[in-house]
Amino acid sequence: MTLWRIRATVDDRPGYLSVLTASLALRGVNILAVQVHTTERGAVDDFLVDAPDTLDEAGLVAAVQRGRGRDCWVARSEARGLADQPTRALGLATRLVRDPDSTGEALRALLGADAVTWRPASAGSGGGLADTTMLLDDPAGGSFALRRAVPGFTPAEYARAQALVELSAAVARRAAEQVTLVLPGGAEAAVRPATADDLPGVAELHERCSARSRHRRYLGGAAAPSPARLRRLLEPARGLTLLATAGDVGSGESVVAMANLLAEGDEAEVALLVRDDWQRRGLGPALLRRLVRHAERAGYAALVLHVHAENAPMLRTVRRLGRPTPAERDGALVTLTVPLTVGVPTVNGRGPC
Repeated sequence: MTLWRIRATVDDRPGYLSVLTASLALRGVNILAVQVHTTERGAVDDFLVDAPDTLDEAGLVAAVQRGRGRDCWVARSEARGLADQPTRALGLATRLVRDPDSTGEALRALLGADAVTWRPASAGSGGGLADTTMLLDDPAGGSFALRRAVPGFTPAEYARAQALVELSAAVARRAAEQVTLVLPGGAEAAVRPATADDLPGVAELHERCSARSRHRRYLGGAAAPSPARLRRLLEPARGLTLLATAGDVGSGESVVAMANLLAEGDEAEVALLVRDDWQRRGLGPALLRRLVRHAERAGYAALVLHVHAENAPMLRTVRRLGRPTPAERDGALVTLTVPLTVGVPTVNGRGPC
């Protein structure tokens, strides 16, 4: 006996599926598992079958057609195909919990895709299904493009893929949750992603920074940004904002630094604001390195920083990354471009598996 996968469209009418299964049974085909995918053209039935060795692909196609099936696709299967779809999906979910950067490979395994690529652009209005292609928005930014020559993708498979991508993003966010930095001088700061609830703490951070520090961060003036702008910085449409907090004697936890990564296309702009009494402790370089790692995992090609030419501490912070960093000066402003190490996204999505 030989394992085969069969996919065929059947009219969603009473008795039609039984006609198809009866046609297969007449040829000694044993149905081991079946999934039904609802589509606009009818019900797409996906069978795993055990067929006599004498029955070839053409014979199986003929059996399906005699059973009123159409758009038939047949391919040999392996023993691992005996694992049902929920079991396979749970196995891939477990893999993502351990390694959220393997999203692309998990998608390929889930759907048997020929290729999975990650792109910095959003799927936008073109997202969704187009027979043999699928576009999925990546919640972390960018999108995944999947291609499979045969059979075409179904809405059920799209829903499964979207759930897997969302799981990967949730795991990645959790992995980026609070960590404690021990700085060179022994001081400790907790670093975590920002949320909208951090608005009061970030507003206080700006109030406790000197006019010079705010001017270096925002380039165009020393005034603190409006609450609306701070909200956008805390939860950017694409990118990440990290906050560093520390316990002040007698006043509880307070925000002592903010690091923003705002993505556009395949590049991301970075900016730091560190409270004056926490400067020159190594906090800025530590936050910048964490943003670099995040940007590399997300697949961005480069980081861009706009810095005042007189801002020697920030220029030193970038140099400490130890990467070739082209600089362009325009008057008092210097634009630094930090290249990132990005794996070529083929079947593995964001970064290497």
